[in-house]
Amino acid sequence: MPSIRKHGHGYQVRYYYYDANGQEHEKTKSGFRTKSAAKLFASQLEIDIHNGLDLVPKDPKFADYFDYFYHTYKEPKIENQTKNRYKITSRVLHNYFGDVTLKSIDRQQYQAFINFYGHSHAKDTVYKVNSLIKATVQNAILDDLIHKDFTQRISMIYDKSRDKHVEYLSVAEIKRLIAYLESHLNYHFTSTFMILTAVLTGARLGEIQALTWNDVNFNFKTINITKSWNSSEGGGFKDTKTVGSNRIIAVNDELLKSLKILKDHHNGELVFINQYNSIPSSSAVNKKLRSVLKDLGIQKQGFHFHSLRHSHVAYLLSRGIDIYIISKRLGHADVSTTTKVYSYLMDEYKAKNDQQIREELDNLSSHDETIPIKRNLQ
Repeated sequence: MPSIRKHGHGYQVRYYYYDANGQEHEKTKSGFRTKSAAKLFASQLEIDIHNGLDLVPKDPKFADYFDYFYHTYKEPKIENQTKNRYKITSRVLHNYFGDVTLKSIDRQQYQAFINFYGHSHAKDTVYKVNSLIKATVQNAILDDLIHKDFTQRISMIYDKSRDKHVEYLSVAEIKRLIAYLESHLNYHFTSTFMILTAVLTGARLGEIQALTWNDVNFNFKTINITKSWNSSEGGGFKDTKTVGSNRIIAVNDELLKSLKILKDHHNGELVFINQYNSIPSSSAVNKKLRSVLKDLGIQKQGFHFHSLRHSHVAYLLSRGIDIYIISKRLGHADVSTTTKVYSYLMDEYKAKNDQQIREELDNLSSHDETIPIKRNLQ
């Protein structure tokens, strides 16, 4: 699938193909004055490919096919951070597999790779690399190059010592943070409002940056998450992370009261537009967050804006909120995503509640008849 991108004052079409020897080649054609002209050329190119130009050999090198999959299906629509992940993974695959062809790899060989790679990488890194490779292999099955997914039922090996412990705020620290933020609100500097919104909603930074006044319902006390902020492209709206990320979040009166300050002083569409007529960037809000925590004397190594989302989850768990409700509030596709991402929190609260469980079970074994026991009457 050819990709189209802005190039100078016009547009460029880029595509990749393989020759008879299985070598990958890149072709580009520039000079299209309009995007429509570039699309027309790309459409004709796809027809030519369909009529005889075979981009993929019958048994390509595994690492080459990974590159082909990235350039053809992923590169045109993913953000820079994900592109970098594909490029890093490509180097790993070329170094490890070399000239090994796609068809020659089986589950045992792929498990050996995971064992090798996981020995020196953290859990999160191994899982992300595996997900990119899994998507590539599934595409190869669709291309009818292989018939079995050799990434299925693999044991994920990783270096536990490299896993980062995610810092989050305690309930007492959250209360101190909120009190500080509410006493330092200034409608000229919207980073403070964004930090307050994050700790009280658990929303992602991009989701908060993209909020408009149409998303804030003061009557029903909700915020509607329908889009994200396209920071990598210099601003503007883009789709949320997943379809499940579109959601309505219940908010409290104090947050709405704070946001009303902005609404009373700003006439624009965007909620967090600042005095410079721009939306604070990730570096700006993180700089402000570090300054606030320093003023409060709260020291959290590696704490950043996204850590506020973790703190929000930690607080809800501490108050006994059901994990399914938390999952919906966070905009996760399903509850398994929540339990996986926040498993460290689940384990911590499990340990804290174990003693309470023991005490409750002891009550069941007690001969004290004054302990009320609820029974379902049929």
